[in-house]
Amino acid sequence: MSPTPPRWPFDAVLVANRGEIALRVLRTVRALGLRGLVVHHAADRDAPATRFADAALEITGPTPVAAYLDGAQIIAAARSLGAGAIHPGYGFLSENAAFARAVGEAGMVFVGPTPEAIDLMGDKVRARNFARDGGFPVAPSAIEDDDPRTFAARARAVGFPLLIKPAAGGGGKGMRIVRDPAALDAEIERARSEGARYFGDGRLYVERYVENPRHIEVQVLGDAHGNVVHVYERECSVQRRFQKIVEESPSPALDAATRARICEAAAGIARKAGYRNAGTVEFIYGGGAFYFLEMNTRLQVEHPVTEMVTGLDLVREQLAIAAGEPLRFAQGDIATRGHAFEFRIYAEDPARGFVPTTGPVLGLRLPQDVRVDSGIREGMRVTAAFDPMLAKVIVGGATRAEAIARARAALAGFSLLGCRTNTAFLRRLVDHPAFVAGDIHTGFLDAHPEVAADPPLSDDLKLKLIAAAALAHRPLKDAADAVPDLHAAIGAWRN
Repeated sequence: MSPTPPRWPFDAVLVANRGEIALRVLRTVRALGLRGLVVHHAADRDAPATRFADAALEITGPTPVAAYLDGAQIIAAARSLGAGAIHPGYGFLSENAAFARAVGEAGMVFVGPTPEAIDLMGDKVRARNFARDGGFPVAPSAIEDDDPRTFAARARAVGFPLLIKPAAGGGGKGMRIVRDPAALDAEIERARSEGARYFGDGRLYVERYVENPRHIEVQVLGDAHGNVVHVYERECSVQRRFQKIVEESPSPALDAATRARICEAAAGIARKAGYRNAGTVEFIYGGGAFYFLEMNTRLQVEHPVTEMVTGLDLVREQLAIAAGEPLRFAQGDIATRGHAFEFRIYAEDPARGFVPTTGPVLGLRLPQDVRVDSGIREGMRVTAAFDPMLAKVIVGGATRAEAIARARAALAGFSLLGCRTNTAFLRRLVDHPAFVAGDIHTGFLDAHPEVAADPPLSDDLKLKLIAAAALAHRPLKDAADAVPDLHAAIGAWRN
């Protein structure tokens, strides 16, 4: 790898995001000797990222999320703070081609792919057709745009089970599995309604649903000089509601030959698209075959897994590519070592269907000697205003077994008081024999509902918990600690 430092065409980078990803990007920006700037809603005024930044500017909106989606306001803030580049993180405006284009028109550098690449790969239908036309494997499917009047009939011809997806979708929203042909028409209407609500676009497509597949994704990097490499794969099969909970690298399902094929397919798709910056090509894998799923034109939540096994700082590479630098390495220079996991800490209750939870952060203890990317601190309050992910615990080891052992210790060392999280669920997960054996797939939690269920409490433990809760109640505690008037009248007298 080339040791030559980049020639930065900007000296300040604004992070147009919040939470753990904002803090994570700011740390690399500062480590490179650049100024790290951030925008924030009032709800994040005292968040770790806001406190860490060299400068921060408050933005407003009818809701906190709306503020982070207001591209014009963010660009104006970046200009007033003197930013030369904007890093979008993930979510919010990270895959918004109009925002990427507006950043460039404002004379700043967008740290991400070109607007054209976002337009191409962000539309799931166009991306799928692009992969198919390029000779890459895609699952049998039907696309509404081809002929809306015959869409349902063509969907039936694909065969059941079917997976309905919004054309403009992402994050699992609007996706529906249909096993009963009689339910197809109604599910199409529901999916169309959800797509319009979440993405402002009700167009759909369907593909043959592979029962209990594995979800494999490949990290890619491309520069403005035509160089594209893959940075190996991550497995993201443990999910709830099509959203990831645990990621790992390497995948325990792939042998060396299959790994080479799937990684080169991802690099080939990025190369054909003329892709620039960091991106992720996702596949479903089952029965020895893999099919293109989608491409995420941004940094992924789970990028630390790849950083752990390769030693790369992917944000550093993003910034260098955005600065016009060629990649520092060729494909043969990239190697992996050991095994890594990322566990997402969510404010949610797994035993109640993973519903989000809220509450104050009264106490926060983070595990030692492992990487924790967190966007919270004691004194903050977890609200329903944002996505429920609070932090990520990333662990590595020489082997998968060693990484699991370290994960057990790390998850036991994570404690948040005041708001229920999924950490107890994650501890049960890493102890489950099927997970330990690497026998995972996207239906893992449906196949093993006992992982999400709270273990039964003994009568003795219930009484102890009730007593502890009662003693923590201030009026009862004050009554228990009060000195009766008769005894108080004795004063300091002692026998």
